[in-house]
Amino acid sequence: MRVLGVDPGLTRCGVGVVEGVAGRPLSMRGVGVVRTPPDAELGHRLVAIEQGIEQWLDEHSPEVLAVERVFSQHNVRTVMGTAQASAVAMLCASRRGIPVALHTPSEVKAAVTGSGRADKAQVGAMVTRLLRLDAPPKPADAADALALAICHIWRAPAQNRLQQAVAQNRLQQAVAAHAAKTATAQTAQKGRTA
Repeated sequence: MRVLGVDPGLTRCGVGVVEGVAGRPLSMRGVGVVRTPPDAELGHRLVAIEQGIEQWLDEHSPEVLAVERVFSQHNVRTVMGTAQASAVAMLCASRRGIPVALHTPSEVKAAVTGSGRADKAQVGAMVTRLLRLDAPPKPADAADALALAICHIWRAPAQNRLQQAVAQNRLQQAVAAHAAKTATAQTAQKGRTA
């Protein structure tokens, strides 16, 4: 599985491509940052992010795009910028039919370091170790993008099994409900004809 991780941001949007499967050594295929000037118009910055993401999609042909799930913080301005950059990345992938997965920061930290409260230095150190790199990717946004890709590769099999189990359970409940409804209707029909 080849995953493009995106750590969204208006000024620095971290991107990283990791390839591999759960339980086996992973390999990094690329890492970088899509930057936009903070003083540029918002629309121009979003276009620059779109062009950067499209270039990464062209060069690496990922099977999945893993994006950090945006959640409420105290700084609304930062959240809005992150959400806008995230939406652009999801749009680029969806336009090509590439599945998009969202992971919370704590899910990513827990998957990579074993603790959902790990700091950026710990995440960078584990990404370096897991991908057998010489040094932590810089800036931290790039390391976070790789961590997102690693998280998705490791979590996807379990999430798929869980989704299949939920779908199977819903199907069984629907079949049981239909059988009960049919039995009730048949009993009522017999009562009217008797």
